[in-house]
Amino acid sequence: MTIQKVLYLGYVWPEPNSSAAGSRTMEFLCLFRQQSWQVIFASVAALSPHRADLSALQIEEKQLTLNCDSFDEFVRDYQPDLVVFDRFFTEEQFGWRVERQVPNALRVLDTCDLHSLREARQQILKQQLQACHNERERHLVLQAECDTSVLVQQMAQSDLAQREIAAIYRCDLSLMISRFETELLRDAFALPAYLLCENNLMLTSVVNESPDFQHRQGFISIGNFRHAPNWDAVLYLKQAVWPRLRAKMPDAQIQIYGSYPPPKAIALHQPDQGFHVRGWAEDAQQVMATARVCLAPLRFGAGIKGKLADAMACGTPSVTTSIGAESMHGDLAWGGVIADQLEDFVDAAILLVSDEAQWQLAQQRGQQILLDHFDRQSAELDFIAAILQAREQQAARRLQNFTGAMLRHHSMKSTQYMSQWIQLKNQSITYSTP
Repeated sequence: MTIQKVLYLGYVWPEPNSSAAGSRTMEFLCLFRQQSWQVIFASVAALSPHRADLSALQIEEKQLTLNCDSFDEFVRDYQPDLVVFDRFFTEEQFGWRVERQVPNALRVLDTCDLHSLREARQQILKQQLQACHNERERHLVLQAECDTSVLVQQMAQSDLAQREIAAIYRCDLSLMISRFETELLRDAFALPAYLLCENNLMLTSVVNESPDFQHRQGFISIGNFRHAPNWDAVLYLKQAVWPRLRAKMPDAQIQIYGSYPPPKAIALHQPDQGFHVRGWAEDAQQVMATARVCLAPLRFGAGIKGKLADAMACGTPSVTTSIGAESMHGDLAWGGVIADQLEDFVDAAILLVSDEAQWQLAQQRGQQILLDHFDRQSAELDFIAAILQAREQQAARRLQNFTGAMLRHHSMKSTQYMSQWIQLKNQSITYSTP
């Protein structure tokens, strides 16, 4: 069984300059086109002003309508060999339609990161913050501290985890961006290894001729403001990190970049305190390369952090948390400092921004991480090989995956009936309108 036609069902339109997820989507689309596969990118999301120009890759765009039989006719006419669901929400919306209209298509889920893991960590953090007696104690909480057993227990009682893992079972292959998440699903939730494909970010090489220590200045923080861990990190920077850092380094300056800043983010802009909220960056790597140190006090989250990968590619050392650096460096020393205590975080930031020797050492470590863990050529070869192997073994794997068949039979029926009910309801409203 070969692959000639690909349908990529996007949760949103790809914005590589806005998020790591957007960059990852473009990596896959470019790689599919390199195989000379025909690709259609389709989404129910509204067209965004920062979306990538897919026509340059000869990729057709298709605007979809949610809960509408028009998708059935579209996918039946197109007859894709491979359907990629961008996050499990999309699989829930369209998986049953894809199976009914093109049952022989290989169904692949790109998890991007485990949403249920991120939510579990966020809930644990909230519980820890609620247990604090005052604002000072809350500022000292830099990590959602818990061992794996507590994390698994939090996830296991979550509807989100049940939905997400069910979607993984219903697909022929799921792309995992983090080794921690792959091992968590395999060891704690007993998912079969053949359903999971670990696929890291496929990064370009180190940016050539990035500015040296003397031609950079200050700190930077960057991330999509719509992403809850990023917004929490910005607030934590403003409320906890920055007052302590400025007390020790009164002239310190930080530039905060990120797409879709809400008014409450713009309100944090206080130049007299060295805290500059800049909003969307047209070229994230360009602004990253002008800073000496990237600060990412991520208190919860999942997956691989694109901002920290970009920092290493730009030769910019970073200070982050254990969650921020998770699954990114293996046994190698971090390209900066990992700090899970507030005072350690502040001291590390000041050291890196002011000590050229330590800064250069951190930069070298970041470049080594890129070489060892983010090699584009090997990642591309492994990814295509996994897709082709899943296609070749598709029939055998589906027979082996009885749990997935059972979930498709039961849960997809409920999703199907709900979708059809909404469609009929919408039609009724349309017909009754004068």
